[in-house]
Amino acid sequence: MFWSRRWPAVAAALLLMLAAAAPGIAAPGAVGRPGAGSVSGRPGCSGAALRRVPTDRKVIALTFNAAWNEDGITRVLTVLRRERVPAMFFLTGDFADRHPEAARALAARHPVGSHSYSHPRFPGLSFPEERREAVLSARAIRRATGRMPVAFRFPYGEFTERNVRDVNALGYAVVEWVDDTAGWRGPDGGVTVDMVVRRAERAFSPGAIIQMHVGSTDARHSVLDADALPRIIASARAHGYGFADLGRLVRRCRVRG
Repeated sequence: MFWSRRWPAVAAALLLMLAAAAPGIAAPGAVGRPGAGSVSGRPGCSGAALRRVPTDRKVIALTFNAAWNEDGITRVLTVLRRERVPAMFFLTGDFADRHPEAARALAARHPVGSHSYSHPRFPGLSFPEERREAVLSARAIRRATGRMPVAFRFPYGEFTERNVRDVNALGYAVVEWVDDTAGWRGPDGGVTVDMVVRRAERAFSPGAIIQMHVGSTDARHSVLDADALPRIIASARAHGYGFADLGRLVRRCRVRG
C-alpha cells in the first residue's frame, strides 16, 4: 500500500467536487457563503487509492465487501434502509455469478463496485491478468444487476502503485479504507460484536471510509458486521458523525490511467 505524491492534488479536486455533489459537506471557506464550492466538470480521481472522503466535516462512509455467501445481507439492507444510511458494496464477480438475486438486492438500493472476479492478490498479477479480473467481474456484476461497477477495491487491501495505475487505465477509481472492522473473522477467529464496534469507533474521523463485510466464513454462519451495524450507526451519530454518499462521489470521478 502507498500514498502517491499526487494525492494532495487529487484530494483537493475531490473535495471541491464533493462540495458540489453532497449537501452539508463544503469546501474550505465555503461555509456560510450561499452557492460557494460549486464547480463544473468532473474532477480527476486517478493516481491514488481513496481512503477518505476529502472533507473536514464529521462524516464517515460505510462500505461492505461481498465475496462469500448471502448471510447477513437482508439484515444489513434492512438496517441501512431503516436508518436512512448510504453505503457502498464491493462485489466479486464470482459472488455475483453464484448469488445473482443477492447482488440485485444490493444494487437496487446502493452503488456497487468491483472487488475483482476471483479475489486474487494483485501485486503478483500481470496487466493482462488484472484486466481479466476486472473485465470478468464487471460482466458478472452487470449480468446479475444490470449495472456496471462504479469503482474498484483490491482484494486483501493489497496493491502497488502499478496496480493502481493499471486499474485506473481500465477506467476505475480505487476505493480502499481507513480501517476494517474484522467482523469477517467471526467468533472462531476470536472476534466479538463488541470488538467490531470498537474497531469501527477507532476509525471515526472526518471522511473515514470503513470496510465491513456481508456473508459468513464459518460453520456457524456468524455475521458479526451485520450484528454490529445498528450499534455502529448509533455510536457514529452519538459522536456527532453523519454518513457520506461515497457512491455519488466516485460516479462523478474522471479517471485517467
